[in-house]
Amino acid sequence: MAFFKYTLIRAVLFLAFFLIAYLVLHLSDMTSALLAALCAFVVSFLFLRKQRDGATSVIADRFAPNATTTQSSGAMADADAEDALVDENPDIWVDADRKSSREPEQA
Repeated sequence: MAFFKYTLIRAVLFLAFFLIAYLVLHLSDMTSALLAALCAFVVSFLFLRKQRDGATSVIADRFAPNATTTQSSGAMADADAEDALVDENPDIWVDADRKSSREPEQA
């Protein structure tokens, strides 16, 4: 259902942008289609992340239901170490998704 919903939203976006480009801006068929595809891509990339992730998970489950994680063993060990640190010390907060806010030292 998530894949169908995401596809339908993208198709409606494409159709809306195509009609605007073709009827309002009076562009040619091919130019309108290219512009509509580009605009639909940008809008869906910026604003439809939740729907895209849902569609991706449906596709992944459909084609590889027994797939394991794609992380390396080193990354898994690092994640386990971080989890253990947080479990042992609830006052420590780990945000591994962010880069360090420190500026690199000047030589």
